[in-house]
Amino acid sequence: MKKIVVFASGSGTNAENIIKYFAKTEIGTVEAVFTNNQSAQVIERAKNYGVPSVIFSKEELIEGIVLQKINEIQPDMIVLAGFLLKFPENIITVYPHKIINIHPALLPKYGGKGMYGMHIHRAIVGNKERETGITIHFVNENYDEGNILFQKNVVLSGDETPEEVAEKIHELEQKYFPEVIEKLITNSL
Repeated sequence: MKKIVVFASGSGTNAENIIKYFAKTEIGTVEAVFTNNQSAQVIERAKNYGVPSVIFSKEELIEGIVLQKINEIQPDMIVLAGFLLKFPENIITVYPHKIINIHPALLPKYGGKGMYGMHIHRAIVGNKERETGITIHFVNENYDEGNILFQKNVVLSGDETPEEVAEKIHELEQKYFPEVIEKLITNSL
């Protein structure tokens, strides 16, 4: 059974979806949810499935305390699912090609610092883009610049609101993110 840890900063709908997906398999299990936000909804979502949460500060992430906690679990995969802090090099170095992120746009467009959530969807609508989508990529030392593993697009009519774009993206995330994680941990991607 492969061990997965999930990092999230907010509501945790993707984290919950991943927990539920792997709870139904013999392939892997979410061992813990890590969050830098002590009031994040993801904590309650994880608790509902008996998954422990590790709450930490930005300083603990940078100073290596979070790395020590990850090392205690020895995960096969680290999944960033709505995690907003820059992932530190000390963890990336220890877990090369084992850390992935999902981004709610088709990278390299709309990536980088400050490009997350509704900021992205507003920019896409404002620029009258005809398509958007999701990107799942390896994490490196720069925001949204790791090697791309998977992309799925959705066509836009041009009259969607940012909220409607967000809903379309959420549907893609819910469908494809757990599947891509499964393919990665079974070496079939």
